[in-house]
Amino acid sequence: MGLEPVAVDLVTTDLTVGGMTCAACVRRVERKLGKLEGVTATVNLATGRARVSHPPRISPGELVVAVEKAGYTAALPEPPKQPETREGKDTGEAGEARQERDRLLITAVLAVPVLVLSMVPALQFRNWQWLCFVLAAPVAVWGALPFHVRAARGLRHAAATMDTLVSLGVVASFSWSAYALFLGGAGEPGMRMPFTLVPSASEGAAHVYLEAAVGVPLFVLAGRLLEARARHGTGAALRLAQLGAKEVTIREGNDERLVPIEWLRSGQVFVVRPGERVATDGQVVEGSSAVDLSLVTGESEPVEVGPGAAVVGGAVNAGGLLLVEATAVGADTRLARITRLVTEAQAGKARAQRLVDTVAGVFVPVVLTLAVTCLGFWLGAGADPQAAVTACVAVLVVACPCALGLARPTALMAATGRGARLGVLVSGSQALEGLQHIDAVVLDKTGTLTSGHMTVARVTSVPGGLRREAALRLAGAAEHGSEHPLGRAIACHARRELPEGPLPDVSGFAAVPGRGVRGFVEGRLVEVLAPDGELPTALAAALTVAEAAAHTPVLVRIDGVAEALIEVGDVVRPGSYRAVDRLRRLGVRPVLATGDREAPAQAVAAALGIDEVHARRTPEAKADLVRDLQGQGYRVAVLGDGVNDAAALAGADLGIAMGSGTDVAIGAADVTLVRGDIEALGDAVRLARRTLGTIRANLVWAFGYNVVTVPLAMVGLLNPMLAAAAMSVSSLLVVGNSLRLRAWQPALAPARRRTR
Repeated sequence: MGLEPVAVDLVTTDLTVGGMTCAACVRRVERKLGKLEGVTATVNLATGRARVSHPPRISPGELVVAVEKAGYTAALPEPPKQPETREGKDTGEAGEARQERDRLLITAVLAVPVLVLSMVPALQFRNWQWLCFVLAAPVAVWGALPFHVRAARGLRHAAATMDTLVSLGVVASFSWSAYALFLGGAGEPGMRMPFTLVPSASEGAAHVYLEAAVGVPLFVLAGRLLEARARHGTGAALRLAQLGAKEVTIREGNDERLVPIEWLRSGQVFVVRPGERVATDGQVVEGSSAVDLSLVTGESEPVEVGPGAAVVGGAVNAGGLLLVEATAVGADTRLARITRLVTEAQAGKARAQRLVDTVAGVFVPVVLTLAVTCLGFWLGAGADPQAAVTACVAVLVVACPCALGLARPTALMAATGRGARLGVLVSGSQALEGLQHIDAVVLDKTGTLTSGHMTVARVTSVPGGLRREAALRLAGAAEHGSEHPLGRAIACHARRELPEGPLPDVSGFAAVPGRGVRGFVEGRLVEVLAPDGELPTALAAALTVAEAAAHTPVLVRIDGVAEALIEVGDVVRPGSYRAVDRLRRLGVRPVLATGDREAPAQAVAAALGIDEVHARRTPEAKADLVRDLQGQGYRVAVLGDGVNDAAALAGADLGIAMGSGTDVAIGAADVTLVRGDIEALGDAVRLARRTLGTIRANLVWAFGYNVVTVPLAMVGLLNPMLAAAAMSVSSLLVVGNSLRLRAWQPALAPARRRTR
């Protein structure tokens, strides 16, 4: 009898990978890590991160060694640090960026005179080639050193990358120029390629091509620097962890002390002054103010908070002084969870990107083969050796796997960042891809389409009798001590709608079993009961409306006279009307599934215009409904907020949870609507579809660019300098197109929801 394999729980480790410059690098790192037993890896060029799933027996150190053996650097990511002051030293990414900028500036100072002299014959003088050679030598050696180092590292590991192409192009053009100057072997006339745009030296002079030796590193360095800044821009909205407070003022008795945020513990009370960020999630214990929650929810209007109200770490205090008791710190805060979700979304990789990486893995070897073939063909055809070498160098330089590698991740980063700002959190790239294609959505009723708690929907009074406000005031006072959900809803509504003062006291309070309550308020007998008997015309009409809407009617009698009818129920969210209409216009079929009774479900569906309703559905029945729709060919999303929705959320093609829902529902979902606003669902679908269009445009450009420019270089219609410029522009266009997603706005978005 054979032994069954034992399932091993995998652990996930994130690595920061350095030295990657193109999609071929991504492919190589993934393959090298994948050779370790039980290890799978997803590498993102745009973020420079690798997410590795591996058995516990393989340590992070072994993963780092595997990446280094592939010719790249690797380290465990460090938490974000405070930037140094001007007097301090630059470290990390800032220091590297400064070094790259200095290298580019020095390269430009040396390269520009060479380019001008080589391309403007009127400025040339006796022995100008030697001056150009002296200026070009440090550019070809030191300016292009990063390309040479990475190319040599790849050669040691039998790997070819974008740096291999650039390094070979620079070495070939500079070496040919040195040969021509010192030995003069390139001056003999020979066959020229037809329609060539390659400039030649003046008659009788050595045929040097130093402008290519300096132009290629100059343009590629400039392109890489601009590309890095643009890629940093796509992820700027996602660096949410850096937006939290770095220090916090802790209140201990009457004393206050300023400490690093890491010292704060759950249960401690801290101070939030006007203009400061709330240090961590907590509950207000003293003070009142307005706080800006746009960081977490995308809601731009400040929210009023007071004692007992919950506040979120990272929110900005826009009003008075607050004392807050910490309820969650560190990785348990809402901001930390959002940051974690967004980071995981960046690390994911969908089918389209894996196809691109596969193509990039063979791209560089194919380009090298084409370059050698081009050189051999023109030399064999009797072409001038300089022209043949020039065409070969142009092929090496113009090919651009960078654009292929950046086409999808930069769009994904920009889209997930914009979604986070709008209150839509996507758990991974697969979820974003699934969101683009959904054509049916199963909607929960309670807490999703409706508010999820009992609310007063309407108050109707008898014409000529007690005014509506007076009847509500007396009913609210009578229900003030009630523990019944209907009573609490009426009392809460009265306090909110009548802010001029506290509700009057009630005496002789008594509960009427199965019917309601009664008591004396301001000397008058107030009864709040279920309707019975004959009612005045206005109240009878209101009763009919309440029953049609599946709401609970409550009759208010004052001194035995029917004065008002209060309609209580789980009311439809205002945004649900617009959300369902928008889903229809996007071609998505709405389906209502709820565990509630048939009457309330039908009433909500009728109000929203939903044709398909499934009432009294158990969690298992909801999951069965999802499978039925999938069997009909629909790609199904489920939107819910409770434990009873978790099974359907997990079984759907895409699970969407309300941010106001339970942790179980959010954990089972692929997308979370942070604001708890269903209207954001339409925004999420539209953003996902716009992202898909951007990715398609990027891939069309990246593939099309190489298909067009490589043949042009092979026939001599591109010189290496122009090829280097075209290659850099190709990557910048892809990144720039992705950056447009950062400015995407929801359709007909109210001003309150716009964020920057």
